[in-house]
Amino acid sequence: MKKAVITIFLACICSGLLSFRLHAQAGYMPSPENLQAREDFQNRRFGMFIHWGIYSILGDGEWVMHNEHISYRDYSRLASLFYPYAFDAKQWVALAKAAGMKYITITSRHHDGFSMFATKASPYNIVDATPWHHDPMKDLAEECRKQGLKLFFYYSLLDWGRPDYGFGQPIVDGKPLDADWDHYIQFMKTQLTELLTQYGPIGGIWFDGEWERPNANWHLDEIYALIHRLQPQALIVNNHHHDPEPGQDFQEFEKDLPGGNSHGWNTGGVSKTLPLESCETMNNSWGFTLADHHFKSVKQIIHLLVNDAGRNANLLLNVGPMPDGRIQQEFVDTLLAVGKWMQTYGSTIYNTRAGIIPPQPWGVSTQANGIQYLHILQMPENGVLFIPDISQRLLSAEDFDHHQPVRFKQQAEGIFIYLDPTKANPIDQIVELKFASAGNRSFRNPIMSKP
Repeated sequence: MKKAVITIFLACICSGLLSFRLHAQAGYMPSPENLQAREDFQNRRFGMFIHWGIYSILGDGEWVMHNEHISYRDYSRLASLFYPYAFDAKQWVALAKAAGMKYITITSRHHDGFSMFATKASPYNIVDATPWHHDPMKDLAEECRKQGLKLFFYYSLLDWGRPDYGFGQPIVDGKPLDADWDHYIQFMKTQLTELLTQYGPIGGIWFDGEWERPNANWHLDEIYALIHRLQPQALIVNNHHHDPEPGQDFQEFEKDLPGGNSHGWNTGGVSKTLPLESCETMNNSWGFTLADHHFKSVKQIIHLLVNDAGRNANLLLNVGPMPDGRIQQEFVDTLLAVGKWMQTYGSTIYNTRAGIIPPQPWGVSTQANGIQYLHILQMPENGVLFIPDISQRLLSAEDFDHHQPVRFKQQAEGIFIYLDPTKANPIDQIVELKFASAGNRSFRNPIMSKP
């Protein structure tokens, strides 16, 4: 993941090099298995992102090699120091499950080029280059199957160290100068084939790094076709920050809600046809960072989850395990508290879609099984909630926590809901709304609920 907008990326935009587009899977038609997987993905709504690699040893994030200008030769020596004796896949998956998460996405290979899985494509991997000689992806795949979670593999297109990638080289006719681009493309195909054949059925592949050289010919049409051929149900996402392209099965928003662009990265629109996902961190870091104590509160994380669901998106929430293989206690405590909230309120998040009421200053709505759930994240001071532009007849409003009727008034300009701020849930006040059938939309006189 990125920490800042990359200078190279901005330069490419300014020089108009974004026109090189040879990476759509031409004529892509998702298979029935793929369409079913998309639906299942949306229903899961909450996932765990895991950034873990040899960079964890330095405790300064996953970009430490680049940011501290560490040479590839010096950085690669970290592999001989990596021995995560406390790693326990069962505990990781159980924590995700206890947090209410339904899938895991883990870095199989990040921008530093170190492979966190058994691969024959390069000796620079966790089995061959570390004293641990173990493949954690195999353990995670087995545990996810046992505990009912889907497993996705993050895979970096960008590589800071391999000569055939030619990091920093200018791109001419879709290829970096003084590098063996075709060899690099074949290397990625070999590794992706391994990821799709060594670990059983997976949820999909989560790509990152295309933004480093948007004018290159990444051969993504061939790469996407390979993935969909090997595992038709596997979903593909590319964290490139522009509009989705053929062959991609859901759209990603990095550290933003769908449509947001607070960092200047997300330059595209919001797909109306594909599933959506936002990825966020529990502090300010993706990889383990020793000095980052900017931990988000339980309330902040729940609000992220609710705001995503109200925009028809999943939340992929990141943890950066320590080099010994443990997930730091601050993350564990917060995730368990979020999971406790989900045990009570998960029915308003899982298997839902965005409600008929678009996001408002006070919160969002979700819907499932004919019920609209108002998630009131900021209670109006006077307790009067106004929902504009709703002509469908409201039949009832009920407080989710106490199953008590909530008073409302409906008239031409919208619906007024009368709440008691002194009794509001401090995290998320949820109100269930039931409307008449879609065909019954007109009324003349105000509709008042019983007091």
